[in-house]
Amino acid sequence: MIRNAAIILLFFFITSQANAQRVMQPKVVELDLKGVIFKQEKAFQFRLHEQGAAIGYYKGDIKTYYKTRFYNVELGFQRDPRERRQNKNYNFGSEGASRSFSFAKINSVINVRAGLGMKTYLSEKAKRRGLAVGWSYEVGPSIALLKPYHLKLIYFPDDGQPSVNIKSEAYSEENADKFLEIDDIYGAAPFTDGFRNISIVPGLQAKASLHFGLGAFDKYMRAVETGVMLDIYTRRIDILVESETRRNSPYFIRLFAAMQLGVRSTN
Repeated sequence: MIRNAAIILLFFFITSQANAQRVMQPKVVELDLKGVIFKQEKAFQFRLHEQGAAIGYYKGDIKTYYKTRFYNVELGFQRDPRERRQNKNYNFGSEGASRSFSFAKINSVINVRAGLGMKTYLSEKAKRRGLAVGWSYEVGPSIALLKPYHLKLIYFPDDGQPSVNIKSEAYSEENADKFLEIDDIYGAAPFTDGFRNISIVPGLQAKASLHFGLGAFDKYMRAVETGVMLDIYTRRIDILVESETRRNSPYFIRLFAAMQLGVRSTN
């Protein structure tokens, strides 16, 4: 009797242990995050291209898992790839140490761009912390602000001055010979010189890129893009003094890489 009872108790113990193991066994749960549907995304972006850089603001309206319509604005600058910085290492008393300058440069270019575009993922957005791959394009207006580039030019006594005089001047037909005479250049003038004489050149811009979004379901937006950009203006953008071998252009085609950091929301 006791033996039978012991067998019955042992049976119940083994059964309860098995049930306990089944209850305590961790279960892999697949979270279907498709229910988390964001409607908007906003981000700051930094763009680096072959001739300069830009910072901007991006806002997207998420239409489906695959498509986002967006617009952005950005402010940047560009250089001519033929520019060469140099320094005379002068130090004339009150003028202080000379600043490095770009020889034959006549304008600094500030770019203001706006764009409306579409971002499309090549496959369904990845789960949390996954990588979503797609492509995007945009078109819109582009404005080039041309700020005259000022140099500090040296006027020696034989130019009618009682002593050496240094003046901040922009390029003109009247001072062209002096502006392009390397021995008469002290260095670059402060960047603020010339803002009163900015000229505006309107144009259009377009971009096409591959898009890599990290954590497409996350609240926080993190993405990288790489592609090609085009700016085309109504006239040539005068950055350097033209010569027989050097011509300025009304359009610019460049490769770029961009980073976006922001947030997504459901309203």
